[in-house]
Amino acid sequence: MSNLFNKINVKDKEKLLKLLEANTLSFKKDNTILSSIKNENIIGIIISGYAQIIRTDYNGNRTIIEELEEESLFGSTISSLSSSEYDIITKEDTKMIIIDYDRIINYSQNNYSYYNQFMKNLLEITTNIIDEKNERIQILTKKTIRDKLLEYFNIMSKKHGSKHIYLPFTFTDFADYLAVDRSAMSRELKYLKEEGFITSKGRKITLLYDKDSFLYL
Repeated sequence: MSNLFNKINVKDKEKLLKLLEANTLSFKKDNTILSSIKNENIIGIIISGYAQIIRTDYNGNRTIIEELEEESLFGSTISSLSSSEYDIITKEDTKMIIIDYDRIINYSQNNYSYYNQFMKNLLEITTNIIDEKNERIQILTKKTIRDKLLEYFNIMSKKHGSKHIYLPFTFTDFADYLAVDRSAMSRELKYLKEEGFITSKGRKITLLYDKDSFLYL
């Protein structure tokens, strides 16, 4: 993912963060943190660590909405944070920068080159996030677990230019990401291996079929 401070030197980055009145917050692993961010209209940048945006419906079913790794960007305008069903949970000790979105948009002294570069980076990252959300929709609209798995594998294979895919999360979280039952997903993965579509070792998945000519079964 592109860095929000790409092409901005350390000195100018410090000036920018001061101008935007940014706050740096640290959270321990397994903390629910959305309520700790006072202003809902924010932009957040993960400096270090790992977190997830989680949706929990009224039946208690969890779905991973976004993975937030180092340099990931999130916020009320680009992430699903407005509903009470959503929250941010840290999966590791995590440090982040929080900036008031209104401060970014309404900042009047925009003749600084580093501010203009910052806005350019923000637009580029937002576009990438929209693309990722579209990929997620593409996966979730598949009707069967098999089709969801294969669609995810195909997207990741194409994105990284390899038939070797490394899952960025646990299998429990993978099931939540696909919005499917973990036991049912595990069975489908077993069938895909038995039928010669994939091999797996831990979180490493290797595709054994040609994704460009493959038709879902």
